[in-house]
Amino acid sequence: MNKKKEHWESVYAMKDDHQVSWYQDVPKTSLRLINELQLSLESSIIDIGGGNSNFTIELQKLGYKNLSVLDISGLALMRTKEKMGDAANTVNWVESDVLDLDEFNKYEVIHDRATFHFLTNEDEIKKYVDIVSGAIIKGGHLVISTFAITGPEKCSNLQVSQYSSSTLANLFNENFKMISSFNEVHTSPYGTTQDFLFCVLARL
Repeated sequence: MNKKKEHWESVYAMKDDHQVSWYQDVPKTSLRLINELQLSLESSIIDIGGGNSNFTIELQKLGYKNLSVLDISGLALMRTKEKMGDAANTVNWVESDVLDLDEFNKYEVIHDRATFHFLTNEDEIKKYVDIVSGAIIKGGHLVISTFAITGPEKCSNLQVSQYSSSTLANLFNENFKMISSFNEVHTSPYGTTQDFLFCVLARL
């Protein structure tokens, strides 16, 4: 088991949903952004780093049928599968580092809330951009949320990257156009606050 996977399996072995800072009972902002895209219920959507998120559960309630969840942690995926019960059988679960995702031209939407900012190495950041660019169909969208410039410098005992709308847009500008961006304060389950940046980018 590599160090990155080992770290996250340890986090989920020791902490429940309301003990991790990024957790949301209902990810209202992400759901609003998906709704604004006016997608077909057949649209292919993958949640990156979504093993410990209710995002896919809520999308399924709304009638979306072609859903995938990727997470490096098998324990995180198992936790959400257990919440979903039999409904989990209709979701494609991918236990993998996002940097090993090799799908091409497959997804209409990639959603990533709070995974990308854990990449701090320039080569890994570039690899993520390349992978996401290849995995989204032309005309599809990347809905991404990271720590803002005023957000935390560390999370889960790991260094993180912080972004402004312009720095994030510049990273993706070869294949994407920024559609919208805004900052939002997230209140953690235990009352602390974190400044997040949300961006929606269209695949050119």
